[in-house]
Amino acid sequence: MSTTASDPLATLGSLPGVPDAVDSVRKAVDRVYGHRVMRRRSNEVTAEAALRGSRGSAALAGADWNLEEVRRRTDFSGEDEARTVGAALRLTAEAGQLLFIWRQSPLRVLARLHLVAAGGAAPDDAVGRPRLAGESVDEPLIEAPLPGADEVAGRLEGLSQLIIAGTAAPALVTAAVVHGELLALRPFGSHNGLVARTAERIVLIGSGLDPKSICPAEVGHAEQGRAAYVAAFEGYTTGTPEGVAAWIAHCGRSVELGVRESTAVCEALQRGAA
Repeated sequence: MSTTASDPLATLGSLPGVPDAVDSVRKAVDRVYGHRVMRRRSNEVTAEAALRGSRGSAALAGADWNLEEVRRRTDFSGEDEARTVGAALRLTAEAGQLLFIWRQSPLRVLARLHLVAAGGAAPDDAVGRPRLAGESVDEPLIEAPLPGADEVAGRLEGLSQLIIAGTAAPALVTAAVVHGELLALRPFGSHNGLVARTAERIVLIGSGLDPKSICPAEVGHAEQGRAAYVAAFEGYTTGTPEGVAAWIAHCGRSVELGVRESTAVCEALQRGAA
C-alpha cells in the first residue's frame, strides 16, 4: 500500500473492478437490512452473526469446528484448537466496544485486541505490543516474508494516521486494507490473523456499512477456503493494482457470503425454526 495521493485509501476505490465490488456489497447489505425480521429481531440476527463469524475466523486459524460444537461448548481452555475458538469468540464480543476508540487511536485498539485474543496464553511482556527485533511469530496459514520490527512500527503508525485523518474511501476498501496490512505485518507474536479479521469487522461496523454487525465477512473468508484466502492475500502483498484490487474483491465477496448467511438466519427466524 503505497501512493502519494492525499487520500491514498480513496484512490484504491477506483482500481479496476473495485467500484463493482463496492456496489455489489452495498446492494447485498441493503437487502438483508431490509428483511422484515430485522425490524423486531435484529438482536437475534446480530448474536447469530457473531457466533458464525467467530467460527469462520477460528477456522482460518486452524480450528475448523462445527457450528453446533462452538454453540454447545462452554470450556475453551486446554487444547490449541479450543483456545483458538475461545479467542475468536472473545474478539467478536469485544469488537463492538471499541468503535469509538478505533477512530481516535487504532493502535490502542489493536493492542487491546491482542490482549483479549491472547487471554493469558502468551508471556505477559509480549501481550498487547508490537513485536521487537528478533522476536518470533506464531501465525498459522500466512507464510509471507515477515517484515522487521522497525518496518512494522512505521507501517502501523502510517495506517493509524490514515484512519485518524479519515478517508473518502468506501468502507469495503478501508476494511480490506486494514485486514491486509495487519496480515502482512503480523505485528504481534501470535493471533495476528484473528486480530486482522476483527479489525476488518470493526471498520465495517464503524463505517456505517454494517452498523448492527449482521454481515460477518469471516464467514465468507472461511467459505471461500484457506487456499483462496492466502492466494488473494498474496496478491495484496505484491502491491500491484491488480493484486490489491483482487484482495479487495475477495473481501467484498466474503461480506456478501456473510450477508447470505444472515439472510438464511432471518428466513429461519421468520419460519420459527431458529
